[in-house]
Amino acid sequence: MNVRARVELVLLGAIWGSSFLFMRVAAPEFGPLALIEVRVAIAALFLTAVLASRGELASLRGHAFDFALVGALNSAIPFSLFAFATLSLPAGYSSVLNATVPLFGAVVGFVWLGERLAFARVLGLAIGFGGVVLLVLEKLTLAGDRTAVAAGLAAAVLYAIAAHVTRRRLANVAPLAIATGSQLTAAALLAPFALATAPRTWPSAPSLACAVVLGVLCTGLAYVLYFRLLAAVGAARSMTVTYLIPLFGLLWGALFLSEPLRPSMLVGGVVILIGVTLVVRGGTSAARPPAATRPDAQPAPTRTAR
Repeated sequence: MNVRARVELVLLGAIWGSSFLFMRVAAPEFGPLALIEVRVAIAALFLTAVLASRGELASLRGHAFDFALVGALNSAIPFSLFAFATLSLPAGYSSVLNATVPLFGAVVGFVWLGERLAFARVLGLAIGFGGVVLLVLEKLTLAGDRTAVAAGLAAAVLYAIAAHVTRRRLANVAPLAIATGSQLTAAALLAPFALATAPRTWPSAPSLACAVVLGVLCTGLAYVLYFRLLAAVGAARSMTVTYLIPLFGLLWGALFLSEPLRPSMLVGGVVILIGVTLVVRGGTSAARPPAATRPDAQPAPTRTAR
């Protein structure tokens, strides 16, 4: 994993971590589903405009089903599940549920794609998740609704599946096109549910501004970074960004909302960084197609490190 990819991973964690600040302001006025629809719709419009300005709208053709699949698995359904979960679960608990994505990603990769993780990466996944638990330990409670917990875990599984689906089915599509196509379909899928739960009064200017930032920065630009990372470093490494999100969420909360930083949070942050470092530096072996079916067909082992 080169320096650029590592910088983009940290930047993505910082961007997605900041989304909690904006959602705290906007969600009470919009409602969860309506806010999510506004978020993905703004992202779709922004990304479509960027794609059009580059003369690359044609890159959306021929991938309608795959864009719809990724839009549903990576945005529409998991966003909605987490919106439901946060109605009854504390933010700390929700962060832990979200941080299980790399763990589920490793399981999905092993079971579905035959990927074999090196010991260093497995250790990094476990350490990173332990760091997340330490980070939010004082906020955790077991009194949350079991249905909400199940919804959060289901969303994490869908994120993990979506990462592998994207890498397999859209490997030759530009990250900007993937981000645009997936957000267009996510907005279409969520529209009827958002309309059914739309607020009766027009949201305030600060809430509208937060919704725009969520759409452009935290969804549009963030997904371009995410899909580029998927193409460059693979699903397992890219999904470790979910370990960084709670870390940055707490950091932005302390800086901008004067929320306290406790010793356990600082220790948890250090542990997370150790775990992520092990994952991004560790190796993995994955099953490859038979040599005769590959465009670069040459005598080679059927498994390779990446």
